[in-house]
Amino acid sequence: MDYVSALVPPVVMAAFFIGLVVTIVKSQGGPNKAKEDAAVDAAISRAESAHQAAR
Repeated sequence: MDYVSALVPPVVMAAFFIGLVVTIVKSQGGPNKAKEDAAVDAAISRAESAHQAAR
């Protein structure tokens, strides 16, 4: 019975990790890709302009 209690945490963590990877892969691309890319580009340009203004 000790082997069951020793195997449960790794199995649960593996299942969670697989679910996380599947969720990340499914959320890539699709109809929201352009909106996400625009948001990232805007954040990068704001950070760069704030960095240059600080100089």
